[in-house]
Amino acid sequence: MATLEDRPHLLFFTNLQSGPGRRMESLLAQLARKERKRLRVSRVDSELVAKLAERLAVHEVPTLILLVAGRPVARIEGRASAPQIEQMLAAHLPPGNPQASLAA
Repeated sequence: MATLEDRPHLLFFTNLQSGPGRRMESLLAQLARKERKRLRVSRVDSELVAKLAERLAVHEVPTLILLVAGRPVARIEGRASAPQIEQMLAAHLPPGNPQASLAA
C-alpha cells in the first residue's frame, strides 16, 4: 500500500534574492494545498542546500524539479506560470480528484 511519502515530490529551488522566486511563492503554496494528497512540495534555498542544487544541476533560480520515486522526471527553469506547472505535473501525478485549476 502506498503512503503519503510515496507521492511525487516537487522541489522549488529559490533564494532570498530571487524576485521571480518570491513572486512564485504564493502559487506554490496554493499548489501544495490543492494537491496535498497527490504531491509533496518543498521550498529549497539553493544557497543553503548548495550540494543538492549542484547534484540536481540547478543553475538558475527559480527552478522546479519533480521527483518520482526519488528520481528527477521533469523540470522548469525560471519563472513559471500556473498552466506551465500544471502541464508538467499532469503526466506524473497519480490519479485523483483534482480541484480547480491554479490559474482560476
